[in-house]
Amino acid sequence: MNPITPPASDTAQAILRDIRVLDMSRVLAGPWAAQLLADFGADVIKLERPGVGDDSRSWEPSFAAPVAGERGESAYFCSANRGKRSVTVDHGKPEGQALVRQLAQSADVLIENYKVGTLAGYGLGYDDLAATNPRLIYVSVTGFGQTGPYRHRPGYDTIIQAMGGMMSITGERDGQPGAGPQRAGLPVIDLMTGVYAALGVMAALRERERTGRGQHIDLALLDVHVSILSYFGMNYLASGQVPARTGVANPVTYPSGTFASADGQVVLITGNDAQFRRFAQLLGQPQLADDERFRTSGARVRHRDILHALIAPALRARTSADWVDALEAIGVPCGPINDFAAVMRDPQVRERGLVARVTHPTLGEIPLLGNPLRMSAAPMRYDVAPPLLGADTDEVLRREAGLSDTQIARLRELGVI
Repeated sequence: MNPITPPASDTAQAILRDIRVLDMSRVLAGPWAAQLLADFGADVIKLERPGVGDDSRSWEPSFAAPVAGERGESAYFCSANRGKRSVTVDHGKPEGQALVRQLAQSADVLIENYKVGTLAGYGLGYDDLAATNPRLIYVSVTGFGQTGPYRHRPGYDTIIQAMGGMMSITGERDGQPGAGPQRAGLPVIDLMTGVYAALGVMAALRERERTGRGQHIDLALLDVHVSILSYFGMNYLASGQVPARTGVANPVTYPSGTFASADGQVVLITGNDAQFRRFAQLLGQPQLADDERFRTSGARVRHRDILHALIAPALRARTSADWVDALEAIGVPCGPINDFAAVMRDPQVRERGLVARVTHPTLGEIPLLGNPLRMSAAPMRYDVAPPLLGADTDEVLRREAGLSDTQIARLRELGVI
């Protein structure tokens, strides 16, 4: 496998090399945003609970420790926390709150995903910290936002997929085996919220260059979901027609979706009439392209069940690999249904270097999924592995907060760090 590696020299400067981020978020959406900023070179300091850390640190499976009996490292935690430093602070104690305020005075960005009003109750809300650092960009990630009737509700990806409409259009069609609403296999709303948060930070940094002031970014999972309804949402707004589940099939063109082959399944999409004509020729049924029921994309969607019955026997006659080769040759989009093992073996994935390798302080070299951006002037660097809990506490408090070794030792005695 071709790993992503740092550039041969240091001439390429990290885009956010002068930006410091305090990551007070946990689990996925907030940490994902902070990790993206770290990928661009930001100095990300992850503030975690002493002795416990991010909730995801305890979730299995883990990378196994090289020495029997030693603790491994959660794969979930590692997926969203590369490039960061870890500092343990109990912000429930006055001394911990003072430490966070001190670190925030020199920070450019703070990301948090506590319930509405939680950090303000500790004197760590946006207004509190902006009073001493007006340049601070403060990102609050919640399920439903800082306003509205649901603002105090906790928000989880699956709940948001249900409330935001995604589950209503995900799953097999009514009347088909296994029909019913389904959640997406990935926590797409959490991940998209992380991307939007990082994008918002980039925009706020640009605005700060102009005004000299930071701002509060209020980002809600439900808002993100409704925003990314894209053409499904716009189709409803334009027509008033509520979209239905269509399974794997594309709702606006057919044939599309998953089809049984001789040894499994293959996914294909005929995106226009010309592709369908070539597809019908390949099946040995060229007359289908001239049939009034199938001549246009709209007609094929309306008569999909009839068309499916005509093409399914031919598709079952050859293997998935045969169909992929044959369909690619005539320009009809297609692909196999890969499990994760097949994804990591895929030659395109390998060539693009989508698995990075970093040196972890206790595990040695471990693989990580890389950032998909390919920037010619500022290549991504993967120099810092996901941190051990509290590994950087002393260094950060000494260098960034100006504390002496005696003061640090005292805070540790008090359980603050």
